[in-house]
Amino acid sequence: MSYTHLSAMERTKIELLQEQGLSPTAVARKIGRHRTTIRRELCRNSGSSRVYRAHTAQACYTHRRRACRPKGKLRYEPLREYVAEQMALGTLSPELVAGRMKLDFPHDPRMRVSHESIYQAIYTPSHYLHFLLECLPQARPKRRRRGQGKTRRGPSIPNRVSIDKRPAIVDTRTELGHWEGDLIVGKGQDGFILTLVERVSRLLHTVTLQTKRAAEVCQAVIQALLDRPISWVKTITFDNGTEFSQHERMATELGVSIYFADPYAAYQRGSNEQVNGLLRRHLPKGTSFRHLSKQTLDTITETINNRPRKCLGYRTPNEVFQIQRNIHYRALRT
Repeated sequence: MSYTHLSAMERTKIELLQEQGLSPTAVARKIGRHRTTIRRELCRNSGSSRVYRAHTAQACYTHRRRACRPKGKLRYEPLREYVAEQMALGTLSPELVAGRMKLDFPHDPRMRVSHESIYQAIYTPSHYLHFLLECLPQARPKRRRRGQGKTRRGPSIPNRVSIDKRPAIVDTRTELGHWEGDLIVGKGQDGFILTLVERVSRLLHTVTLQTKRAAEVCQAVIQALLDRPISWVKTITFDNGTEFSQHERMATELGVSIYFADPYAAYQRGSNEQVNGLLRRHLPKGTSFRHLSKQTLDTITETINNRPRKCLGYRTPNEVFQIQRNIHYRALRT
């Protein structure tokens, strides 16, 4: 049932009918309101003299309405400056800024804000943080929903092993050494970047490639992971690109098990897809990779590995990887 607040005109009618000696029930019947509404109005706004005046009641109503509205967000200047600085200079998303704030200011309750409040401020044209719109990971004139997925089709990689057969422990993200892999394409396919992401720490490893031929991709994967301890490389999960068709050779050389996600099921390799999105902030689609140097790519990779993540408790991949490595070393000594 819909409900509307009493208007100034209705309050004037209540005053006049009260002066005529009508009961609250009769007043309610006259103006078409429920009797409880009238009783509540008289109780709230009659004052100590128990005399109801329409103009006084309307003034009290206006004051209460203003008082009950939520206070403005991001009014605290240090909080506002922190949000602006982290987003403009640190290229962090609102969610990461809100989460990291709890670690940077654990004892200051004033330094707290939800990521939704930051988004609402940014997407409000008249707000003082609207200028941060261009700093969002995916800046758009207004927020929108995700679109529908693509139609599924079958894979074309011989002897592929489905992700359904991958050990259950991989999904728990409690054991170091399970990786996800993908390929990022440069403008006009003038270059490629192999991305490998460790599932527990989200640590990123990148390699530049001239082509996406299966042999070159296979060799790049082997060289990227061959020098790591065996306990740090146990499984790899790829998408269904034919560039990974030499997976059997990779498995033999590295001594690992290799699995493939279902077609068009990017969520099954969510860590890799999310990190690819971070990499695209530095190398947007349409960027040529022809002259991309290893030094430049390594710098970008290190920046990403030192970026706090919500899924890691707002720690960085490097921090988490170091923690996991120390735990592993202590386990070997005992």
